[in-house]
Amino acid sequence: MPKRVLTGTVVSDKTDKTVVVKVERRVKHAMYGKIIRRSKKYHAHDEGNEYKSGETVRIEETAPISKLKTWKVTGRVDTHATPTKPAAKSKAKKEEAQAEA
Repeated sequence: MPKRVLTGTVVSDKTDKTVVVKVERRVKHAMYGKIIRRSKKYHAHDEGNEYKSGETVRIEETAPISKLKTWKVTGRVDTHATPTKPAAKSKAKKEEAQAEA
């Protein structure tokens, strides 16, 4: 059986070698059809105490480490990637067209 992998936000890093990760999911209400956010907190193993509160991390299911910990942090998720702006591309094309005319 493959290991489950989830992505969430660290909400607590106060305990030694452990972080609490909040994982949100969106579900559709059965009767009304509205999209609802549901969340769950997981205690995950952080061997080097390197992840801080507020960071987005990826966690992987593992064999039980303690009473609460059955997940380990596998790495950070790059949330600050700068996407290319389509407006900037079209602006450059307009400038080229004006230069040619």
